[in-house]
Amino acid sequence: MSDISKRSDALNYHEFPTPGKIQVVPTKKYSSQRDLSLAYSPGVAEPCLEIEKDKANAYKYTIKGNLVAVISNGTAVLGLGDIGAEASKPVMEGKGLLFKIFADIDVFDIEIDTKDIDKFVETVKNIAPTFGGINLEDIKAPEAFEIERRLKEELNIPVMHDDQHGTAIISAAALLNAVEIAGKKMKNIKMVISGAGAAAVSCARLYKTFGIKPENIIMFDSKGAITNKRADLSFEKLEFVTATQVKNLAQALENADVFIGLSKAGILLPEMLMKMAKNPIVFALANPDPEISYEDAIKTRKDLIMATGRSDHPNQVNNVLGFPFIFRGALDVRATKINEEMKKAAVLALAELAREPVPEQVNIAYGETKLTFGRDYIIPKPIDPRLIAFVPPAVARAAMESGVATKPILDWEKYKEELLSRMGSDNKIIRMMYNRAKINPKRVIFAEADHIDVIKAAQIVYEEGIGHPILLGKKEIIQTLMKEIGFDANIPVIDPKSEEECERKNRYAKIYWKARERKGVTFLSAQNLMRERNYFAAMMLNEGDADALISGYSRSYPTVVKPMLELIGTAKNVSRVAATNLMITRRGPLFVSDTAINIDPDAKALAKIASMTARVVKMFGIEPVIGMVSFSNFGSSESEKASKVREAVKQLHKSYPNLCVDGELQTDFALNEELRDSRFPFSKLAGKKVNTLIFPNLDSANITYKLLKELNHADSIGPIMMGMKKPVHILQFGASVDEIVNMAAIAVIDAQEKEKVK
Repeated sequence: MSDISKRSDALNYHEFPTPGKIQVVPTKKYSSQRDLSLAYSPGVAEPCLEIEKDKANAYKYTIKGNLVAVISNGTAVLGLGDIGAEASKPVMEGKGLLFKIFADIDVFDIEIDTKDIDKFVETVKNIAPTFGGINLEDIKAPEAFEIERRLKEELNIPVMHDDQHGTAIISAAALLNAVEIAGKKMKNIKMVISGAGAAAVSCARLYKTFGIKPENIIMFDSKGAITNKRADLSFEKLEFVTATQVKNLAQALENADVFIGLSKAGILLPEMLMKMAKNPIVFALANPDPEISYEDAIKTRKDLIMATGRSDHPNQVNNVLGFPFIFRGALDVRATKINEEMKKAAVLALAELAREPVPEQVNIAYGETKLTFGRDYIIPKPIDPRLIAFVPPAVARAAMESGVATKPILDWEKYKEELLSRMGSDNKIIRMMYNRAKINPKRVIFAEADHIDVIKAAQIVYEEGIGHPILLGKKEIIQTLMKEIGFDANIPVIDPKSEEECERKNRYAKIYWKARERKGVTFLSAQNLMRERNYFAAMMLNEGDADALISGYSRSYPTVVKPMLELIGTAKNVSRVAATNLMITRRGPLFVSDTAINIDPDAKALAKIASMTARVVKMFGIEPVIGMVSFSNFGSSESEKASKVREAVKQLHKSYPNLCVDGELQTDFALNEELRDSRFPFSKLAGKKVNTLIFPNLDSANITYKLLKELNHADSIGPIMMGMKKPVHILQFGASVDEIVNMAAIAVIDAQEKEKVK
């Protein structure tokens, strides 16, 4: 990807369709005059008076209890330095986005245009009544230490400078586990830290609370080791003065157990790593390039335990594992501060979570058979769905036990359920899907590549490493479009109608003709068909010249399905194909079937559609909970349309006794667990959250998924073809760029799955 293209993509992302990354959304009804009179004058006076009586009522009547301020003056923006308050705003909005998607915390970002500590502190103190917590961000040291210290002392809400404490908390959890795996003890560890900024100082302080002895830490700044011979040290650095008169990093690392890098790329050389003690622990956390590359490090020491800040290597030390969940726990008990006990609780919770069995959807996302606690897994993955129910309770409990909680939690199980319910609206499943595709990318045919949106999608697929695009269409048009969007890549561009492809067309035509010569197909007609891109693409897939295929952007669904069924056909033991759409809704992922193919399936076909959908759901690491929906509930109608759903459920219960499926049910009963369980406690769905709906006909399924998509702005992934012999997926007419990318990722994952069963 060219620098121009990267820059253009980044700017377009932040500008369109609405400038910025976050917005304020009403949480109350506002449609009637009565609603407005309650929201503002005169009704708003009542909560105002209640808050006047007791300021704590602000948590009861306003957003304060779930609102964090992300505050910066832009003096130390990651990778950019001192760029000023306004220029830091996109970063602060991004932080707000992470708070929301990982812990359902609302954020106002505040950029303060001053470098004066007193003015900064005074400004934050004056606006603090608005918020339930303060996250300080990208403020340069040493001012950051003083600002945080004063705000923590002078405010009665949680304050945390994430640049200091985030890396410290996550790396401390990884360190505890790494030390155990290495067969060592914290009190005996010899540690070298490269870097002496806010993060390094906070890391060292936290490590000491877990048993690292101060005399066993040697810290380096840009001028060398922090020793008692230096007279240029700040107050914070004086805490880490070493009496050992080491000359350089190489000397300090001799027989050292741990290297912590919070400095710059390339500073740790392989020969230095060779001098470290047995089972060395290296946390090379400089971003984007670590102090030593992962490849060089593991090549140098086979007994190494290594972590980086990068997602493309094992053991990513990522602050997103910490700050959303720490604030979540602090807010939920209305803590007056984030203290050492709460930070240590987060460390221990993260360390413990890494030792627990890993959910299948996390294994799937990272292409692992089974992630297990060990050298390559010492810290949880950022997409682990258990984080929200694991870390905040630990933090909240520590706040209560240390006396800073003002609203204690009484029912911990209920609290965990509430935490899990908060996460229904995020897009973890899409991130998981992309991660999984990247593990083993496949060759994907884009059969309509002479359209700008298809080319844009192919560019994303290529640059993100999701797959290897093969572009079909008019070569001149494709090359012009590629140049227009800065897509500079050496990838196959094929025009089935060109003379260049004559030999391949004839080869495909001969194979097709031989297979159908007794069905009225002549060699000439076969040659003509191979000029059609969908027939040509299907033959490419059949002959192993590609691994997956997506089409349908510019043509109706039936016209694209026909050649795919004719040339590729169904998988072994599959009598019919079907399609499901994965909807990313506020209540969580919801699969909807059959959205594209079977117009009015009978009971047997419905049962087959349900079983195929269940396999797709499991492919995403989710246990299927299936509602077979209709206009009636458990025999309330004798209509033939309701009866076929009832019969399909009977067949499923007989053929798949372990599958959680029931019906027939009206859609509201299927999705509303409380309503369903109160009326139908006998159902196999009792106590479970339905994540899959099988509709009685194409009309209802197709209309439903499109209503969800348009009215609720739910992301739709699909239609996902089920039952095909090879990975073929057909887009909805006029699909968006994001939808095409999602389908390409699905096609790659489908190819990975089919490869396993060859």
